[in-house]
Amino acid sequence: MHTFSIGSAVDSLIDRVDTCPWATLAGTSVKRDHRRCRSEVPTVLYTPEERMRRDASPWTLVQGILAPLQFVVFLISLYLVLSYLATGEGLALATGSIVVKTFVLYAIMVTGSLWEREVFGHFLFARPFFWEDVVSMLVIALHTAYLVVLVSGAADVRTQMFIALAAYFTYVVNAAQFLIKLRSARREQGQLSRQAGGMERHA
Repeated sequence: MHTFSIGSAVDSLIDRVDTCPWATLAGTSVKRDHRRCRSEVPTVLYTPEERMRRDASPWTLVQGILAPLQFVVFLISLYLVLSYLATGEGLALATGSIVVKTFVLYAIMVTGSLWEREVFGHFLFARPFFWEDVVSMLVIALHTAYLVVLVSGAADVRTQMFIALAAYFTYVVNAAQFLIKLRSARREQGQLSRQAGGMERHA
């Protein structure tokens, strides 16, 4: 039975538009045609040194706590926003939930930047998470736009809610990116563990 793989589908899509540098930026390990990239080398998500820094960083635990917390806040807020749009009731709760979601996003972005700095030496746009960070900028921009229109009153309430929904849509896309990358990291770790086990058996 054929099992659909999101990671494989994304790698396949990137492969079709790839012109060599994309593999490094996206953190994939799909091999390209040698005619399109002469110096072809498989890429990895973490070098051994980066993996050690990741495991030693306290920000790794912080990210592991904030990521699921943000998702729970998102689900509650999404329900409250949709409920308000459908019934016209619960504006204060919906508004408050969006504000909380936005500040949790800011917290995970700041601590995520500190994590990238410790692990990769860059506050943002490190090689393995380049495109995730690009989309994160759009997510932050939309959440911030909501706060601006909320405070300034530059848009009516329904427009504010639709800005929040647009922000939530990009957040879901961004979260999917990171989940795919986490899956790649786990697969890479499994491969390294199997290789280490094989070397021990042959030692």
